[in-house]
Amino acid sequence: MMQNVHLAPEADEDDLYSGFNDYNPTFDTEDLENDVAFQQAARTSHGRRPSVTAKIPGTSASRPLATGFGDGVARPMTAVHAAGYTKAAMRGSSFDPLGQARGPAPPLEMKNSDSSEEKIRQLEKKVNELVEESCIANSCGDLKLALEKAKEAGRKERVLVRQREQIATPENINLDLTYSVLFNLASQYAANEMYAEALNTYQVIVKNKMFSNGGRLKVNMGNIYLKQRNYSKAIKFYRMALDQIPSVHKEMRIKIMQNIGVAFIKTGQYIDAISSFEHIMSMSPNLKAGFNLILCYFAVGNSEQMKKAFQKLIAVPLEVDYDDKYISPNDDPHTNLLIEAIKNDSLRQIERERKSMAEEYIMTAAKLIAPVIETSFAVGYDWCVEVVKASHYVELANDLEINKATTYLRQQEFNQENELAQATNYADLAVNSDRYNPAALTNKGNTVFANGDYEKAAEFYKEALRNDSSCTEALYNLGLAYKKLNRIDEALDCFLKLHAILRNSAQVLHQIASIYEVMEDPNQAIEWLLQLISVVPTDPHVLSKIGKLYDNEGDKSQAFHYYYESYRYFPSNIEVIEWLGAYYIDTQFCEKAIEYFERAALILPTQVKWQLMVASCYRRSGNYQKALEKYKVIHRKFPENVECLRFLVRLCTDMGLKEVQEYMTKLKKVEKLKEIREQRIKSGRDGSARSRREGNAGGDASYIDPLGPQAERPKTAARKRTEEDDFADEELGEDLLPE
Repeated sequence: MMQNVHLAPEADEDDLYSGFNDYNPTFDTEDLENDVAFQQAARTSHGRRPSVTAKIPGTSASRPLATGFGDGVARPMTAVHAAGYTKAAMRGSSFDPLGQARGPAPPLEMKNSDSSEEKIRQLEKKVNELVEESCIANSCGDLKLALEKAKEAGRKERVLVRQREQIATPENINLDLTYSVLFNLASQYAANEMYAEALNTYQVIVKNKMFSNGGRLKVNMGNIYLKQRNYSKAIKFYRMALDQIPSVHKEMRIKIMQNIGVAFIKTGQYIDAISSFEHIMSMSPNLKAGFNLILCYFAVGNSEQMKKAFQKLIAVPLEVDYDDKYISPNDDPHTNLLIEAIKNDSLRQIERERKSMAEEYIMTAAKLIAPVIETSFAVGYDWCVEVVKASHYVELANDLEINKATTYLRQQEFNQENELAQATNYADLAVNSDRYNPAALTNKGNTVFANGDYEKAAEFYKEALRNDSSCTEALYNLGLAYKKLNRIDEALDCFLKLHAILRNSAQVLHQIASIYEVMEDPNQAIEWLLQLISVVPTDPHVLSKIGKLYDNEGDKSQAFHYYYESYRYFPSNIEVIEWLGAYYIDTQFCEKAIEYFERAALILPTQVKWQLMVASCYRRSGNYQKALEKYKVIHRKFPENVECLRFLVRLCTDMGLKEVQEYMTKLKKVEKLKEIREQRIKSGRDGSARSRREGNAGGDASYIDPLGPQAERPKTAARKRTEEDDFADEELGEDLLPE
């Protein structure tokens, strides 16, 4: 009995876990498959003995025990069943403790792809993928593809909703998916400037009460109305959105109020805009709201409030770490590496942008309000400088001083010696405070340039470039100085260098074209002006300049194209109007020239020249009745115009009107008065005769008809009228007059 008892050795008395791995080899079943005696016994009748039955006392029948082996599956005797043994041992079965005879496990059941639930899950997955693809395409700039994906997602989502309604209750519909699909579709419509469709889609979301936060999208609708310049509706939707956003979302409410203020500025309701921006500056001050508040007070002309608003703008916290953080306190290499790494990271770039924006707002506001907050510009600017010096924008004070000097130069009141001298003093002050500041040297050069000393100005610009070779202002002004000194090649070299730095600068391109025009190279001038047009395609002066160059080269069609484009953008340039009218006269389209001469007459109503041109166009196009009416109108406005009276006499004679005698009498009186005036100015019969001949030949001496002599035409009715005009001064017999 004691042979199976294992005692712990005395040496391991302290080892509580010793002996647990020791076991009796009798219970080792790992090598039973290789045990020949055991396998032989299992195959003999000893291993397949019939089940033993037991007699129950008091009964004649017997029944098998629960532990016997029968043909059926027997219930185990206890609740604990040994691992590795089958509970249903069949007669003649081999010993298989590992269950290897059962074979491999049955394959997993395949998902039924035809089931409705599975189809809905797949469709929902596809809708989500389409929404994601639409957003990605929008972020990549492919707005058209983004819209197509959003539309496809909308179509599939509607199919999904219908399928869910057929097999489930409406409560099981995925509202979040519907909301995201509609919101994305509206956003893509707005990005593609399809504002009507975007508003309709937003309206579907807003009107659906099942979307708890749909009311916030009224902000987006207000933004669309703002883009459409429908400011009243934009304000309405902004206010509706503001009512639905709880007060805990403070930042969003501030942004909406800022939009409301901007919309009020657009409509000219500055008082309402002021109330919005004042509320923002009291709750959560920011640079944009402060600057807009200054603009509103400037618009209403309240100088005291402008000062207060400027002080509020200066006091806005910038929330930017200053440059001290990026200066190493010691020579620790690890610290220096860390500082170099963060010196130009994305956070540092954001800080620079924010600081630059703040400086731009403050500088612009100071330049705007300085002339109106005090009795003079200088006093107002000095007040702004003092306020800036007392704030944490101290470094802006020097820039404001330089801007003050620049403003004096731009005002170009050089006839007042004290102002130019004051600008020079400020420029000298800036140079003395920092001799190596390129901006200060450039401004000093500007004052010298304004005095006409171009050589000395060029020296200051060169010194600025030596201190900072990237100072584009100094390089540009140096080119202007060389141009004034007639050193054309050096000026061209400066502007070409500047063009390599500023590829799309309109001023630089214009200067290069101007220099080539001075060098009498029109082809190069046209080429550079065409580049300029690609930068500023709506500049009417550049367009007319190109037209003039093409006209000088004899290319009338190209000249007409650019003159017409210039007229489209600026229909008040008299030179362009005159050229277009003359072009249509040359091409025998007098009817089209009327439009341009009528506009010239509206621009210069006191000059009879343009109205006479309109009447001449009517006459040359054969519309004598309109020409007669126009000449009568001109005669009422300018009763002493000889040219108008002569045409009235000619037309009335040709048309057989009774007013001919009246106009002939007036013509004789006007010519006589003209002779008397000329006699008072000039003495001698020769001068009087010459003046009379000039009056007979050209009418009013101040009028030169740009239409010129009428061009030769084929033998048509117009030719006959021209020939008849040659005999208009002769008295016709009664037999030749029309009946």
